[in-house]
Amino acid sequence: QVQLVESGGGLVQPGGSLRLSCAASGSIFSINVMGWYRQTPGKQRELVAQIISGGSTNYADSVKGRFTISRDNAKNTVYLQMNSLKPEDTAVYYCYAEVRYTSWNNRNYAHWGQGTQVTVSS
Repeated sequence: QVQLVESGGGLVQPGGSLRLSCAASGSIFSINVMGWYRQTPGKQRELVAQIISGGSTNYADSVKGRFTISRDNAKNTVYLQMNSLKPEDTAVYYCYAEVRYTSWNNRNYAHWGQGTQVTVSS
């Protein structure tokens, strides 16, 4: 099927930067939406940022001006550049993709990565 593999998480001091990457592989005809969600213990998973295939983007208010999402359609990869990180950005970050498998079935199927931990602490 389809696998999403994330990388780039880790420990960073407040004010620092990290770049997350997520590569999709498998039975892929096209990917409509790619994005990043995050989750902390006891809370619901929340949208951080998403990017549509044409390039339009959407961000959570809490990360606007600090995070930038981008994608390389040729590589089926999405990136999240995170700058000016704050302790409240600490969470497990999950990659998300809506994948179309074939040219004759235009339905999109949701897939998630395994998650990568981002910890912002001094």
